[in-house]
Amino acid sequence: MEKPANSQYPIDQLLQKRWSPLAFAKQQVEPEKLCSLLEASRWAASSYNEQPWHFIVATQDNPEEFNRLLSCLAEGNQVWAKNAPVLMLSVAKLYFEKNGKENRHAFHDVGAAACSMATQATSLGLFIHQMAGFDVSKARELYSIPEGYEPVAAIAVGYPGNPEELPEQYQQREFAPRQRQPLETFVFTGSWGETSPVVSDGKTSN
Repeated sequence: MEKPANSQYPIDQLLQKRWSPLAFAKQQVEPEKLCSLLEASRWAASSYNEQPWHFIVATQDNPEEFNRLLSCLAEGNQVWAKNAPVLMLSVAKLYFEKNGKENRHAFHDVGAAACSMATQATSLGLFIHQMAGFDVSKARELYSIPEGYEPVAAIAVGYPGNPEELPEQYQQREFAPRQRQPLETFVFTGSWGETSPVVSDGKTSN
């Protein structure tokens, strides 16, 4: 199943094809491809090159570890994420190693690493679905995440599956059209809320 973005302006095909499915195939993700995803995240940009991202990884071939990470997810996410061959948890380091001060860009940089991972996944025929719905306190306890580090998002990774195998309510989400706010609503010039002429003067008919 494909759900290409209906973009206002041309974007790269990988970005257009990337989306977050709920249906995952049982096919395992090859170890070298999984490492490629993590390598892509490693080369994301970060403030002062601090690279504040960490990833806890669990795969279906280790059921104990997989179920441990799965148990951190919200019940609604467990329904479909249990079929993904790989689950991850992204964690941000909240302080700078160089001076011990707070890194207020840590979550931004972890997001950038995850974005690189998602793009690399798309290039390999894989998809990732990032989730805010998980128990932060439980994840911290189960994985002994120390002070100064914060769980950011849960991530399901795998090959696309058959949406018709999902429960009906999830099928509706899977088949629903993708939507984004138009550029005019969030690109400003001059003052807050004033649409930038960069986008208002460059409208396309797409």
